[in-house]
Amino acid sequence: MHYKFFLFFLALVTLLAGCKDNTPRPEEKTTSINKPAALLPGCRRCHAEVTLDQHHNLDCVSCHRGDNTATEQQKAHTGLVAEPASPANMAKSCGKCHPKRIQGCAGSLHLSLKKAVNLTRHHFGATDTIDSLTAIPLQEKKPALALVDDMLRRRCLRCHLYNRGDDYPYIKRGTGCAACHLQFSGGRLQSHRFLKSPGDWQCISCHYANHVGADYYGQFEHDFNWEYRTPYTSSEPYLRPYGVELHDLSPDIHQQKGMICIDCHNGKNLQAGQQQSEQKISCLSCHGEPGSWNRPPDIEGLTVDKGKPVFIDHSGHTHVVPMLRNPAHKKYSGRVSCQVCHAQWSFDDYGTYLMRNETDDFDMMERLTVQSSSWVEQLLDHNLNSDEDERDPTMPDGITGKIRPGIWYKGFGRRRWRPIIVRRDDDGILKVFRPILDLHLSAVDSDGQVLFDDLTGNDDGLRPYTPHTTGPAGLFYLDRFKHLLENQKKK
Repeated sequence: MHYKFFLFFLALVTLLAGCKDNTPRPEEKTTSINKPAALLPGCRRCHAEVTLDQHHNLDCVSCHRGDNTATEQQKAHTGLVAEPASPANMAKSCGKCHPKRIQGCAGSLHLSLKKAVNLTRHHFGATDTIDSLTAIPLQEKKPALALVDDMLRRRCLRCHLYNRGDDYPYIKRGTGCAACHLQFSGGRLQSHRFLKSPGDWQCISCHYANHVGADYYGQFEHDFNWEYRTPYTSSEPYLRPYGVELHDLSPDIHQQKGMICIDCHNGKNLQAGQQQSEQKISCLSCHGEPGSWNRPPDIEGLTVDKGKPVFIDHSGHTHVVPMLRNPAHKKYSGRVSCQVCHAQWSFDDYGTYLMRNETDDFDMMERLTVQSSSWVEQLLDHNLNSDEDERDPTMPDGITGKIRPGIWYKGFGRRRWRPIIVRRDDDGILKVFRPILDLHLSAVDSDGQVLFDDLTGNDDGLRPYTPHTTGPAGLFYLDRFKHLLENQKKK
């Protein structure tokens, strides 16, 4: 009896196995091959662990070049392109299939950083306008402007698509297209699966350290001085994913609702031409007076459901879009920007002090060894704590990688998130300002001679910006700007 039952059970299992659905799933279609490495063809003989997504299931040489018929590494790597998605290579590699995307990216502010570069250079007296950060002069006739250019190339512009980012776990990334469309973790590439839509991990790998983007998550970077950073710890090594400890403040209401960066800042409006267009994304792109809402053509996800505007985010979740019902919106429309009332807090780093020092006097930086620059931190840690020979005070060019004399140190007069600074912009509208260009530059040569002491720009450095800390206006919103309206009436 038991024997017959066993035969019946065996037949049933065989039948069910034959009925198993073997339809390939999209996520399983291009997983790594499980054959022994010695039996794999070409590049896969050594790189069997590489995984690809279904849209990029190509031979390795299609992007990386080289010779996939060779069996020796030296021959196989002849003509190898290690980073095909980098700005230098992306037109030839990514551009073969995505020509319009590459063309749009080539002229975008994300790639060129043209706006940030010229804003800083003009603040310190430059009269010319350059097209890209790569055009920042290496040799400048005016010594003061040469110092500014050196600061931009070696200290400030580390978050750009030509650079792999600082050596911190959450910041290290790819270059060019890979910076946004490939996943890195702990400084390592996780797979060759290209992401059609970047997540916030990719965005914050550049928009961290008290820049717009970090505030969306309620992140405010601590001061650099060891007395103003918490938690106090004696553990070594101590992990700082973004280089410096963070205060946890109130995140933006849109982030609390589950929206991510690309829900508003999609690929289309980050391309060249869209960023300079008259129709820019703003609060009014979604929110309007009841009964007056029309769907803007550049906002994806907005639609009407039962006569009411709704927004469908990246995950398919539907959000009802609140309308402007408070009488204050109509009363101050065209005179006061939305974030003057609705920003919960803003970045207020008054006095950013930067010094290029070519001497070996490292002891003065003992309290400021955390610098939000892995190169500077590693040099200070070695020269202050190691018994080995001191390293020279040098620093690489963030664009070319070339090492040059002088190390750029950084510090702040004060770092605060309240109160919010409100001023009238050139267009007459009251906006939130921050001391973006409140920069103080100094330089000391190898002999200890002070070349520049507290070089500043043309004004106080306050510039308008949009805090990504949106929330309820609160009861005392009028106290933020009513004095400015009163002063205008007196004039």
